[in-house]
Amino acid sequence: MATEYVFISDLHMGGDEQLTTLDFEAELLEFLADLEARGGDVELIINGDAFGLWEYAEVTGPAKLERVIEDHPRVFDQLRATGEVIDITLIPGNHDYDLACYPEHAERLAAFNVTLEPEIAITREVDVDGVDGTPQIWIEHGQQHDTNNRMPDWGNPDALPVGYFIVQRIVDTAGRYSDRASGDWLRDIQSVTPMEEIPRWLLSNYFYREMSPYLRAIVVPLLLFFNITLLYLFGTVLEVTGILPAGLFTDNPVVHALGIADIVLEIIVTINLVIIAVLLLLAVPLWFFRRDLGHTLERFGVALSGIRVGQGDEPFLHAARETLEANPDVCVYVYGHTHRASVTRWGDRVVVNTGTWLKKLQHVETRFSRLPGIYVPSFRLNYVRIFAEEDRVVVEYEEVETDQPRDLTRFQRLIARRPPPKEPIPARTVIDPDGSLEVPDTDAALEEGPERKPASDGGDGDAHTTDSDRPNGRGRP
Repeated sequence: MATEYVFISDLHMGGDEQLTTLDFEAELLEFLADLEARGGDVELIINGDAFGLWEYAEVTGPAKLERVIEDHPRVFDQLRATGEVIDITLIPGNHDYDLACYPEHAERLAAFNVTLEPEIAITREVDVDGVDGTPQIWIEHGQQHDTNNRMPDWGNPDALPVGYFIVQRIVDTAGRYSDRASGDWLRDIQSVTPMEEIPRWLLSNYFYREMSPYLRAIVVPLLLFFNITLLYLFGTVLEVTGILPAGLFTDNPVVHALGIADIVLEIIVTINLVIIAVLLLLAVPLWFFRRDLGHTLERFGVALSGIRVGQGDEPFLHAARETLEANPDVCVYVYGHTHRASVTRWGDRVVVNTGTWLKKLQHVETRFSRLPGIYVPSFRLNYVRIFAEEDRVVVEYEEVETDQPRDLTRFQRLIARRPPPKEPIPARTVIDPDGSLEVPDTDAALEEGPERKPASDGGDGDAHTTDSDRPNGRGRP
């Protein structure tokens, strides 16, 4: 039994072509080296998706892990060195589900001092003084609570969920074609969550990165003046009906005084008026066409109405509630998978989401409403420490300092609004293992909507996660 447990997850190392790039390699190496230098009775637990094995299309079986090792030798060398000093344990997630399917993976990882436990969930004990029973930590990746990624037959390499085929068709393809894009942005497709955002993300990057600059120079003024066109059209109608006096919108002397700028403005307004007229003419038949096409696709089973790829954290909180109620000795429930780091307190029990080390993309609107939104990148490299402190269990959330990516173009940085601030994740949460269990009714939370907030040391947070965008100043272990 270790005296301290350190958790990380969702590194997603590996993948064809550009997906093999590891943006946080330097930070990961330093994190592992710091654990090695500190030593002690510590166990590092990587609770799923350490590797992106689904992202390989050209190799199968154990050869996928060999590719990861070949592509990231420095990481595996450091794992071997760190594993000589502390215990390192790895459980499979969905993206590295292959680890649960081939026994040789355990032997291969053991060569790097990494112990593979090919289980859906594991537990660890916390040695707390003066407590009846031994407090436990429940650890899982969480894919079994995701309808699109749960494994129908754990350990069977041929029993794959729908999420596997989505990754193979979309994510792997994006990685292989990423070098053809301007700025290599396509490889960040793994950072788009939920996956329903992918079409809007593609449109945004096409507009700001791939569109011909000459075409964009024409389109941008049209979009910027679209609202002015609507105002002009509305004002003209009011003038014609006599509600407003003539000359405010049509034949305005102030506008005419602009000279050539007036001519340019009139051309833009005229083009926009034509576009509005065409859209109004097509709106009704296109609505009927879309409705009929949707019904046809559903009839043939090509499209399923109501299915969502991104499910939020609700299913995982349901699972946490059931686990905590059924296992009174479990004081901390740890999961990953959703890439949304959080520490949520329920009475004297804590639910932890270990987040991700991948780049995060947050959609923000522009300063001009008609321009496509922008996906602002950031990193949230985090880890969680759980240890005993006299007769209590302590959960500490810490973030690794890192340079934030500057992947946006100059134009994007100029027009993007500032992302809304996130509630900080509590840096330290203390649990009395003999205390009460106040698990919220997550069914009621879903009905009440996002305003319902769980109790936490960090004050008011999101209803299901308390996600942090910025370091909390605690540094490295």
